[in-house]
Amino acid sequence: FRKKLFSLFKLQESESENKLDGETASDSESKSEFGGSPPVPTSDDTPEVLNRALSNLSSRWKNWWVRGILTLAMITFFFIIIYLGPMVLMTIVMCVQIKCFHEIITIGYNVYHSYDLPWFRTLSWYFLLCVNYFFHGETVTDYFFTLVQREEPLRILSKYHRFISFALYLTGFCMFVLSLVKKHYRLQFYMVWLDRGWFIVPISCVICNDIMAYMFGFFFGRTPLIKLSPKKTWEGFIGGFFATVLFGLLLSYVMSGYRCFTCPVEFNNDTNSFTVDCEPSELFQLQEYNIPLVLQSVVGWKTVRMYPFQIHSIALSTFASLIGPFGGFFASGFKRAFKIKDFANTIPGHGGIMDRFDCQYLMATFVNVYIASFIRGPNPSKLIQQFLTLRPDQQLHIFNTLKAHLVDKGVLVGSEDA
Repeated sequence: FRKKLFSLFKLQESESENKLDGETASDSESKSEFGGSPPVPTSDDTPEVLNRALSNLSSRWKNWWVRGILTLAMITFFFIIIYLGPMVLMTIVMCVQIKCFHEIITIGYNVYHSYDLPWFRTLSWYFLLCVNYFFHGETVTDYFFTLVQREEPLRILSKYHRFISFALYLTGFCMFVLSLVKKHYRLQFYMVWLDRGWFIVPISCVICNDIMAYMFGFFFGRTPLIKLSPKKTWEGFIGGFFATVLFGLLLSYVMSGYRCFTCPVEFNNDTNSFTVDCEPSELFQLQEYNIPLVLQSVVGWKTVRMYPFQIHSIALSTFASLIGPFGGFFASGFKRAFKIKDFANTIPGHGGIMDRFDCQYLMATFVNVYIASFIRGPNPSKLIQQFLTLRPDQQLHIFNTLKAHLVDKGVLVGSEDA
């Protein structure tokens, strides 16, 4: 009986390897440990109109045209969103986040639903809500302080934000403990680990790198880059890097000249609306830089005028080209672990939303750390908000201390001098 069972298992394992080329032995071990399901069959989700128009082409060129057409459509949709304003943009970002999370949770549910684990999807969505409330709560308060202070419920949520976040996490923790099922403790704890002007340029750099790496790889690719993604090549990786850096410099130059891209969104209490108008910071004002002596003989210039933001764009585009793709490699390994080709079939030729945003999450984390480390300084508006919440005697003490400091600096004239 043992020999028959072992031979049956080996037969299933070999069939699985034939279905997914490049699967490693560790993948099969993972499947046997967690009782995974067979690979999800993929269907041709290309629109019928494109199928008829491209019917005479080979599968390679057909895929090239389908990906190209839908890529242009997505880029057009992206710029329409930017044109429609900040509220639409924030709504779309939230929708993308929810859709990506839905695709990952669906994969987990398809694999683990046979275990009859209670509250699997409920807990997943609950923790997504907790994470969003914790990370975005204080940010929303900073930007829309006037609006938050006007509404009593919003004021309470803002004042006790961290305590409410802790209470939400504590509730989720208790729900998770209560959902533990005997004989599946290890599996459930694995699943807990599985759960998680500076906007446009990083996103556009990742999109540009993805497109140019595909183009260079399609026409010139010969040398495989990494086993997790057999179609990725060194030629595409290097070509995408240089194209993305050049694209980042050009895009940042164009955007630095428009206030709608360089000014923060603020809530105007007088007009009861959001406004985008300010005096651009030094980052978005042309500066003159000396060219290194080594390059002066090559280019024939001694100085060059450019926006400081363009220098930062080089760092952003370099990360998008060299490190960002590893987000895609990680996603490839994740999909191979679950024996699927794509996260979903939402976009023909591309897969799911998560397949398009696998690198963007890594890029977004880098941009946040980069701004906090090298760009963002003390926030005057946030200091004023905190000052206004103090008691009158505390406010008076700070006022007198600040006045004495400014008198010592010579900014203000002391009462004795007056």
